[in-house]
Amino acid sequence: MGLIDLFKKKKNELSEHEKLWNNLWNLWSEGLVESPYAELMTYQSEINNGGHGQYFTNIENTGDLQNEMSALETILSPNLNNNLQKAYKAYLILEKNEGDEESEKIIEQCDDVFYRNEQEINGMLEAFAEKNNLEI
Repeated sequence: MGLIDLFKKKKNELSEHEKLWNNLWNLWSEGLVESPYAELMTYQSEINNGGHGQYFTNIENTGDLQNEMSALETILSPNLNNNLQKAYKAYLILEKNEGDEESEKIIEQCDDVFYRNEQEINGMLEAFAEKNNLEI
């Protein structure tokens, strides 16, 4: 095996941490992650795919938004929980008055707060995965 082959093999191997992280997301996609971590993962996934507006719309259309938000309330820090509540209030205004520029701006600001604090969510999910010794 040449040096290049060795480098390619090392480059493509996942660390134990990456394997744990991937396994957590695989379990989530199969509906096998317990509450409130499942809701936290849904929240993170939806925000990263389309922001708070997408999160509220998709959960409202496919699940029970109030239950989802209640679960998040039990796990989010006060800062992130306040951000979620602020985004939801703006979302409700937009549902009644589509195109409300102030509410759209608030949701965008809430998205920004989420992104700036996303490492906090990653830390909670990583701690959950490690605590539960998710199989790699």
